[in-house]
Parts: sequence; structure tokens; C-alpha cells
Amino acid sequence: MKNKFFPALAVLVGTTIGAGFLGIPYVVSKSGFLPGVAWLIFVAIIMLFTKLYLGEVSLRTRGNHQLTGYAEKYLGKKGKVLMFFAMLFGIYSALVAYLFAEGRVLSYMVFGAENFSFIFSICFWLLMSILTYKGLSELKKVEKIAMIFVLGIVFAIVIIFSHGIRLENLSYINTDNLFLPFGVIVFSFLAFSALPEVERILSGQEKLMKKVIFLGFLIPIIVYFVFMLVIVGNFGTGTGEIATLSLPRIFSILAVLTIFTAFFTLTLAIRDMFRFDFGLGRFRGWLLAVFIPLILFLTFSFFHIASFISLLSIAGVVSGGLTGILILLMNKRAKVLGNRNPEYTVPISWLVILLISIIFILAVIAEFLL
Repeated sequence: MKNKFFPALAVLVGTTIGAGFLGIPYVVSKSGFLPGVAWLIFVAIIMLFTKLYLGEVSLRTRGNHQLTGYAEKYLGKKGKVLMFFAMLFGIYSALVAYLFAEGRVLSYMVFGAENFSFIFSICFWLLMSILTYKGLSELKKVEKIAMIFVLGIVFAIVIIFSHGIRLENLSYINTDNLFLPFGVIVFSFLAFSALPEVERILSGQEKLMKKVIFLGFLIPIIVYFVFMLVIVGNFGTGTGEIATLSLPRIFSILAVLTIFTAFFTLTLAIRDMFRFDFGLGRFRGWLLAVFIPLILFLTFSFFHIASFISLLSIAGVVSGGLTGILILLMNKRAKVLGNRNPEYTVPISWLVILLISIIFILAVIAEFLL
């Protein structure tokens, strides 16, 4: 049997390393590098365990589902509604942010300026609409290639620009912005919606799920750390909102690839939520997955609502927080009500659920009050 580990890992890593990855250096440059590293480690640990809990839920459940389907099965109709809101808010926020970012990056890469960002965003949307209509088989082909290129480009950036790191850019701390990195970093580790896709890819080889989740956590945290070290170390408080816009144009290919793969997987995830969990079918699910982000993008562009970073941060704390809490509750219920023996289990208690829930709730409060 053909090993499915690498295709599954590529989907998870490709979804995780997306637009949030490009925004991390900017928010870390505003808070200071050391607080940024502390937030990176703290958030990564919480998100690792949350993904392991979700992976166990999917392995305990027969059939194809997205997060809303798991929520309905284990938390009832109200759980499904809450998960539906969390997924819609998070994924659509991400897709709109991706459209903004990809347009800016492509315009900068081709013309050296962002004057044609809107046109490039629309062209990118057209391309992704076509590709996502083709579905999961195309995703397997694209993700493997893109992940290799992304990691290779990050490695090249680290090698080329490491000599420009200055200690003064890494040693300052801005207490006014200490909490600023949290939302963007949470967003950068989400990728919850990719795990049901990962399970589908691993069909027949589900024993690889835990290993995929661990490596799917380890690779992004290493990439995030070295990337923000080099970018913040070189540019300090002058770091751009989209990190690659601070670099020579050729390196914008990194942003193009990461946004491409993340947009691809998230669009499939929301399409399949409408398709499997709401029974709308493949075509109608695809229409809702691709046209709502376009409408939101056009509206935000016309009225100049929100920014790239604010979209990521709000999506991270609201969608990530609510989804994380629901996953913990689903795991607790799935251990009792699941209809399949999982390939791994992760211990959970009401104390764990309470502590992580408090962290997420405080993050939402901080996002809107600080």
C-alpha cells in the first residue's frame, strides 16, 4: 500500500503556514522579540494539544465530517451552530485576508509597487475558484510540491539575511504592545479544519495521524521562529505588515506559495462543511465557499474596512478560541459516545478544559479592550 504520510503532512503544514505566518514578524516587532518568542511557545503548546484532541475525535467517528458534523454528533444542535459560526468567522476572515495579501504581494513582485493589488487579488480568486472546484485529488498534488518550495525558500532567506541580524532589534520590549502578537500567532497555528481532510487522506493508514499532527506542529514552529528571528533581527520596528514586502521582490514567491496552499485547503474545508454536514452537495458548497469571500473582499476594499493584521488577529482569538473550547468538549464526549476505536488517545479532564477555556476567553477580552 502506498504510504500516505507525506501527502497528509503536506496538507496540514501547508494549511498551517499561511497568511498568519507572514504577519508574525510585524506584530512581534511591535511587542519585542522576546515577548514574541514567549507567545510563540505558549500558543504552540496549547494548539498542539487541541489538535491532538481533535485528531482523536475524528478517529473515534466513522464517516466523513467537518468540524460542524463532529460538533452536532457530540454537542447537539447548539454545538453545531456555535462551530458553524466559529468556522465561518475564522475561515472567511482568513480567505479575505489572503485575498488582500496575495494581491499586494503579486503586485509588488511583478511591478515593485502595490498599485495593482486589487487586480491581482481578483485574478488570484479566479484561479483558486477553478482549482478548488476540482477538489481533493488536486490538493494532494499541489500541497506536496508547495511545502517543499516553502521550506526551501525560508531556508534561503535565513542563510542570506542572517548576517544582517542586529542585537538592538531583538533586545527591546514595548510594554504597550505585549499582547499584540497573541491573536496573529493563534491564527497562524489554527488549521483545525484541515484535520478532517488529513484523516480522509490517511484512510486505511490512520495509525499515522498522531505522527502527522506532531510533525505538523514541529515544522511550523521552527519555520515561524527562524523567520521572525531573521526578519525582526534585520528590520526591527520597520518590519512590514506582510513580512516579505520588506525583502527583495524575488522572495515574494514565499508569500505567494504559502497563501496559495492555505487558501486552497481552507476553501475545500468550508466547501465540504456545506457538502457533508449540511447536505448542500458539492456544487452549492463550492459556490458558498468561493463567492462569499469575494463579496466580503469587495466590500472591505470599497469601504476600507479592517487591515490585514486586524483580520488575522480577530479571527485568531474569536474563531480559534471558540473552536478550541468546542474541540475540548467534543473530545470529552467522544470518549464515551464515539463509534470507532481510535489509533491513539489523549487524557483530558474538566480542569484542562477549564484552564484552556479561560485562556481563550481572556484572549478575546484582551483583543477588544487592549
